[in-house]
Amino acid sequence: MSENHHVLLLDFTDRAACRAAFDEAAHLPGLRQSAIVERRTDGTIDFPASQVRGAGAPTVGAGVVGGLAGVLGGPIGVLLGWAAGTALGNAAETWRDHEGGAGLIVLSEEVDEGHSLLVLDLVETSPRPADDLAARHGTTLRRLPAAELAERVKAARRAAEES
Repeated sequence: MSENHHVLLLDFTDRAACRAAFDEAAHLPGLRQSAIVERRTDGTIDFPASQVRGAGAPTVGAGVVGGLAGVLGGPIGVLLGWAAGTALGNAAETWRDHEGGAGLIVLSEEVDEGHSLLVLDLVETSPRPADDLAARHGTTLRRLPAAELAERVKAARRAAEES
């Protein structure tokens, strides 16, 4: 199977089982981000856990590249290059986190009262690892193409701007 970028949704009625699956999902091949969305019985939404694989790497990497580029300018050039690179890398990470948060807000509409939703953003080369995870934890798995979720987020933004 070719690689596919999906957002996987695993529905749980048991919060502890969802958290166990969240911990195990950290080892899935191709995982980019994961989060838990809970809707309590009173209807309130909570996001008790999330993780981003490689968090901080763009900031550090861009800072190093900027510092190396600044070598020609001497010590001040290294400092300025490092600072500029770090700022750009951090901006990229902030944008990624903002987009991920918007996706979770859109997906929160799909969480029933008293349920937890494990959300996994990953690039799959095979569906088997995620299917096996769902089977081990006794839940169903739904695949949503990442592009489809991105379109839903854009639509929600447009609707919010129009109101």
